[in-house]
Amino acid sequence: MSRTVKRAFKYRFYPTGAQAAQLSRTFGCVRLVYNMALQARTEAWTQRRERINYNATSALLTAWKKTDDLAFLNEVSAVPLQQALRHLQTAYTNFWAKRAKYPTFKSKKRSRRSAEYTTSAFRWRDGALTLAKMTEPLDVVWSRPLPDDASPSTVTVSCDAAGRWFVSLLCDDVIAQTPAAGRVGIDAGIDSLLTLSTGEKITNPRHERTDRQRLARAQRNLARKQKGSANRAKARVNLARIHARIADRRRDHLHKLTTRLVRENQAIVIEDLAVANMVKNRRLARAISDAAWRQLRTMLEYKAAWHGRDLVVVDRWFPSTRLCSACGALGDKVALDVREWTCRCGAVHDRDVNAARNILAAGLAVTACGDGVRPQRESSRTGQSSAKQENPRATKGIPVL
Repeated sequence: MSRTVKRAFKYRFYPTGAQAAQLSRTFGCVRLVYNMALQARTEAWTQRRERINYNATSALLTAWKKTDDLAFLNEVSAVPLQQALRHLQTAYTNFWAKRAKYPTFKSKKRSRRSAEYTTSAFRWRDGALTLAKMTEPLDVVWSRPLPDDASPSTVTVSCDAAGRWFVSLLCDDVIAQTPAAGRVGIDAGIDSLLTLSTGEKITNPRHERTDRQRLARAQRNLARKQKGSANRAKARVNLARIHARIADRRRDHLHKLTTRLVRENQAIVIEDLAVANMVKNRRLARAISDAAWRQLRTMLEYKAAWHGRDLVVVDRWFPSTRLCSACGALGDKVALDVREWTCRCGAVHDRDVNAARNILAAGLAVTACGDGVRPQRESSRTGQSSAKQENPRATKGIPVL
């Protein structure tokens, strides 16, 4: 069996001077159109209680192009500008559905520089990609092959803070559905990035700590430069390259790790962590951010969907650490510096391994008897977790997979 999914393939490319100028101009126009449409929609609501949709902003864009002040919008492809309006409509849809906050204006310095092209704005022929308003194809480094008979439906061009140019091609890809019999519970941590219910501990590479001295030196060098000077721009790019190096290593490690977990296990159980609240701890904020638990969960979610795996998320109030995986008794709170504890039944538990086994038991209770993924907070705080609703000793004798 196989499954066809939409998958983006990202490559680095090296534009010519004319292509870089054209793309930079497109980025600026996309940002301007987005901000102007956002301002128009906000004013229409605050002043006239009128909702403006995508069609109305598209008509506004046509009118803006006919003015003398905004005639330069005709110099770039119209498709990325229309896509910016569609992205704004999506942002409003998420806001009305209470999935996101109110849309904000794009910043020239902080926002991502990107432009999205649909099929009418690029030409894909014999492995060469040519964008609208350009005469030469992009010099793309094809670091990995595209799927057979790939026909990109969307092309996104971006430039990061380090000055690197990337192109992302959205294509249909066929994912083979291979069987897997494993089941694993995962406990995230800092000393060990992940602890599995099998007892395996995956070391945290601490990518940010490896380059911390270089990062601090580059930050001090940037702080000494005069604002607006060419040397400050060079120092900013140097700092961005260090950050990009850290992010690339972290992303590569997480991709390899999540791919392995998804291929080996049919059921994966994780804990719902409130990362945004946890990083408010100033002592642990840097280490938690470097661990990238949110990015890890995102990768597990879409890869599990690709391969037909079951991903179960256990409630954050589930007391996985202080619950005995041998007898099911609820122990006292365990301090962070305590790595092992002994239950009243005599079982000696490694803090992280015990938590991973309890998380697995809670996830199996969800799939086996239909228990809720997010149990009531009151029951969780009193120790009656989702794995304990039916039987107080449901986790007794959990097999080591």
